[in-house]
Amino acid sequence: MTPQSQIRRIARYALRRAKRAVLSPVRGALHWYVRAEPRPEDAENADRRVIILLGSAWGMGGTIRSVHNLAGYLAKTHDVEILSLTRRREKPFFAFSPDVKVTALDDQRPGATPRRLRLVRKLLSGRSSALMHPADLAAAGANLWMDVMLVRKLRGRSGFLIGTRPGLNLIAANLSPPGLITIGEEQMHLFAHSGPLRRAMKRHYPNLDALAVLTERDFNEYDKLLDGRVRLARIPNTAREMPGPKADLSARTVLAAGRLTRQKGFDLLLEAFASFTASHPDWKLKICGRGHLRDDLRQLVVERGLSDVAKLPGPCRNLPAEMAKASIFVLSSRFEGFPLVLLEAMSKGMGVVSFDCPTGPADLIDDRRNGRLVPPRDVDALAAAIVEMIEDGELRRRCGDGAAETALGYRMEAVGPRWESLMQELWEARRAPSR
Repeated sequence: MTPQSQIRRIARYALRRAKRAVLSPVRGALHWYVRAEPRPEDAENADRRVIILLGSAWGMGGTIRSVHNLAGYLAKTHDVEILSLTRRREKPFFAFSPDVKVTALDDQRPGATPRRLRLVRKLLSGRSSALMHPADLAAAGANLWMDVMLVRKLRGRSGFLIGTRPGLNLIAANLSPPGLITIGEEQMHLFAHSGPLRRAMKRHYPNLDALAVLTERDFNEYDKLLDGRVRLARIPNTAREMPGPKADLSARTVLAAGRLTRQKGFDLLLEAFASFTASHPDWKLKICGRGHLRDDLRQLVVERGLSDVAKLPGPCRNLPAEMAKASIFVLSSRFEGFPLVLLEAMSKGMGVVSFDCPTGPADLIDDRRNGRLVPPRDVDALAAAIVEMIEDGELRRRCGDGAAETALGYRMEAVGPRWESLMQELWEARRAPSR
């Protein structure tokens, strides 16, 4: 490390410490405010009340989709409210359940803030969040106005409080409102998180009443990190019921979908596709999604001579229809938490091919029975598996049938009762007299 980089690193560290020191009394005031005793009128039927913290309920992505699935399921028997940190658009990407209340803490649409609060919001929204851990990627968009709105919503409440990412899990753990049972939900494997975030988890997650993780590998990793100091539950994400027909296994289209980011590995997929397009020129590739790497991926399409066969049409609002028009789905991610889009493709009976990335694909795919699973980041192996799926129609049909059967075990009616069981267990433990 050069002297200049050392100086920059020390300066950044000092700046972060200074900011946290300034925010410390603010954080203390917020903690004091939210720890008011539950309102008597709110304590009635508290075991039927659920609050879910989410980054943006109006956005797109696997975590958002899974939260809406869970909220809609729980709303059949519970009073459910999603507290979304932000709102920027008029219409949500995923339709809300009519039985779920959705509230934006920071509604950033023009004119959304009442006139009497606009000056206060302007002042507070320009200040960093005192509650969100700075190592969480959501910290860049969090602010003090959100903090104030959040503790105002949680003060005096009773029931369950569920976080959906590390920063929100840490907020739930640190605030610990006395009337709320706190559950963290981890959507990514442990080592996808930075060192500072993992250290914060180790220190503060034991303040949670429970932590839900997605896979067996996640369970073991988090259990080792937390040394048995918090109740862990393995509850996978669920696939919504996908409308429309099953995949057309005769279609000569390979489909992929997700955010256009490095994590999703679409550059690796394009490299793999380029290696066999000359021998299979009638096969097309469609990658649905939006993201900051869109221009880079388009350039790669040109460089690899794929302009006539590879398309990046942007986000697909009707992904089930796109899946119905394709026969093969590819997950090329460098890492995942639990790839919901892969599970949805399986529910459509597609022939799926996936990297065995951490984590999730290995939990879903039994190689050659319901899909093809290849070593992570191995472009040659990915290309070979796609070609095999292209050339072997019987393999495609067999894997498609097996995939659809596997997906049935991940429907909400199969997984939802595990959430209800966990919540009932925590509720009974809270009510049990201490010895």
